[in-house]
Amino acid sequence: DRMLVKPGERVATDGTITSGRTALDVSAITGESVPVEAGPGSDVFAGSINGTGVLEVEVTSSAADNSLARIVAIVEAEQSRKGASQRLADRIAKPLVPAIMVAAALIAAIGSVLGDPLVWIERALVVLVAASPCALAISVPVTVVAAIGAASKLGVLVKGGAALEALGAVRTVALDKTGTLTANQPTVIDVATTNGNSRDHVLDVAAALEARSEHPLAAAILAATEGPVQPAEDVEAVTGAGLLGHRDGHRLRLGRPGWLDPGPLSEHVAAMQAAGATAVLVEDNGQVIGAVAVRDELRPEAAQVVEHLRRGGYQVAMLTGDNQATAQALARQVGIDTVHADLRPEDKAALIGQLRQRSSTAMVGDGVNDAPALATADLGIAMGAMGTDVAIETADVALMGEDLRHLTQALAHARRARRIMLQNVGLSLGLIAVLIPLALTGVLGLAAVVAVHELAEIVVIANGVRAGRTKPLAQPGRDHDPVAEVAASAISR
Repeated sequence: DRMLVKPGERVATDGTITSGRTALDVSAITGESVPVEAGPGSDVFAGSINGTGVLEVEVTSSAADNSLARIVAIVEAEQSRKGASQRLADRIAKPLVPAIMVAAALIAAIGSVLGDPLVWIERALVVLVAASPCALAISVPVTVVAAIGAASKLGVLVKGGAALEALGAVRTVALDKTGTLTANQPTVIDVATTNGNSRDHVLDVAAALEARSEHPLAAAILAATEGPVQPAEDVEAVTGAGLLGHRDGHRLRLGRPGWLDPGPLSEHVAAMQAAGATAVLVEDNGQVIGAVAVRDELRPEAAQVVEHLRRGGYQVAMLTGDNQATAQALARQVGIDTVHADLRPEDKAALIGQLRQRSSTAMVGDGVNDAPALATADLGIAMGAMGTDVAIETADVALMGEDLRHLTQALAHARRARRIMLQNVGLSLGLIAVLIPLALTGVLGLAAVVAVHELAEIVVIANGVRAGRTKPLAQPGRDHDPVAEVAASAISR
C-alpha cells in the first residue's frame, strides 16, 4: 500500500518515502527538537508531522503494529506490572497478623494443658492485644498524607503513597533531553560572518526570509534579530534545502550546508555541528555572508540540578532520541557522563529496564516518546507544565512548574518522608517485640498494654506529621541545595 502525505499532515502509519523531500517534525516520536530532513528511502513513523513537501510513502506496518501502537502496548503492559506492587506497611502486616493469631492460639492451648487454663487464656488475649499492629497500621498512612500534601504546595503532584515510597527509594535518575533538560525552544547560539558583514546584517537577511515561516528555526532567528524586519518578497521554499527570495533588488538564500557552499565558513560550520547545533548558511546575491547556529539550549538551572543530584548520591543518565553529537555537547555542558542517544521510545524503555536491574530508577520526561520509559521505570516523573497529556497520565509524579529544581526538591522531600516511615515502622515493630514477652510472662496486664499502645500511636502520629514540613525554592541565583538541606536538617534532629 502507498499513502500520500500533504504538507502539515500527520503521518498515519510507519513507512518508507518513495518520492518527495521534506522536513519532518518527529518530536513526538524521537524527541528531536529540530525537524529532520527526509527524502526517498527515509523511514517515517506514525505521528510525525510533514513539513512543506508532498510525500509518497510505501506503508511498512499496519495501524495495529506501528510506532504509536507499540508505545501504547508498552505503557499498558508496564502499568499492569506496577499495579501489582505492594506498599511497605502491607508487606509487613500481611504475614504479621496471621502469625499473631496462631501464636495466641498456641499460647492458650499449651498453657491450658500445662497450667491454669484461665490464666493462660487471659495471657493469650493480652499477647493478642500487645501484638496488635495498630501503630504500624497508621504509621505509613499518616506520613504519606502529610508528605503528599506538603509536596502539592511545592508544585509536585504525587499520585499516591506507593509513588511517594518509590520516589524516596530512587537511586538512579534518567533524564530526557528535549523539554526536560532543555526548554524545547531552539535558540541562536552563534553567528559567524565573512566578507566584512556584521552579525546584525546576517540575522536581518535570515529574518527577512523567515519572517512568514512557521519553522522552529524561524522563531529562533526572528527572536535573535534586533529591530524591525523588512520581509523578503517572492519567498519560495526549496523542500529539504532552504528558502530563497528577493529584497531591494538582492537575491537572498538561506539553507543547509550542501545546498549552499559554506566557502570560507567551512570550519565555523563544522564547529557549529560538532557543538550539536543546526548550522544555517545565509547568502546575499550569490555570496555567502554568514552562518547561524541554532540549538535547543539547556534550562538555566539544569547544571545546578545535575550537580545536586550527584552530590545527593544519585546516578544520573541522559536519554534522548536526538543525534549523538547534540546529546554529547549538551551533556558536557550540564555535567552528565552517561549519555544514550538516537533512541526510539521502545529503546528508552528497554534501557530503563536495564537500569532498574542495578538500582531503583526514576525516568523524567515530558513527551509521547517518553511514555514507555516513564511506565517502565520504578517511578515516572513528568514535567507537568511542559509535558503532554500522555506523559502526565503515565507518570507517577508530575512537576507542575517549569523549574527543574523541583526535581531535586521532590526527591529530597520523598527521601525524608521515607526515612520517617521507616522510623515509625521500626518503632511499631520494636514496641510489639517488647510487649509480647512482657504480656506472656504476666509482667503487664491488659490495661497497661492498651495504655502503652495508645501512647505509641500518639508518638507515631506526631513523627509522621513532620513529613509535612517543607521549604519553598530559593530564588534563581541563590545557592540552594535541597538534598544537602534535608541531610543537614536530619543530622540536626
